Amino acid sequence: MISIESGDWDHLEKPACAVRTAVFVHEQAVAPEEEWDVMDAQCLHFVARDRTGNAVGTARLLPDGHIGRMAVLKAYRGQGIGDALLLAAIEAGKNAGHRQLALNAQLTALDFYARHGFIAHGEVFDEAGIDHRAMRLSL
Repeated sequence: MISIESGDWDHLEKPACAVRTAVFVHEQAVAPEEEWDVMDAQCLHFVARDRTGNAVGTARLLPDGHIGRMAVLKAYRGQGIGDALLLAAIEAGKNAGHRQLALNAQLTALDFYARHGFIAHGEVFDEAGIDHRAMRLSL
């Protein structure tokens, strides 16, 4: 059983940081100075928790309708946690009145986002040493 919690950075910084550090900094070797930015304080954050309350995934929705920093701990992948986080972010985007949501997807995650209706556009680009492609979803 997974629950999704949403809130501001003051409330969810600790669990979101733990997941992002494990996935992006340690697993994917993203430099810490590239992972953390001033936008965190302005975003709506989402944290997925397992039945014991441990944070196992995270995402954020920026004020302009971009979804970012989607991450699920390696041991919890393939269990629908990413789906639940993305659906929560999409719903929050709709509730905020966005007509479109956007994200930069790692190439390995293109199919995941496409299953949720996101359409890739533009060329492949490097972000934090990882190939990405821009995607958008019309609401």
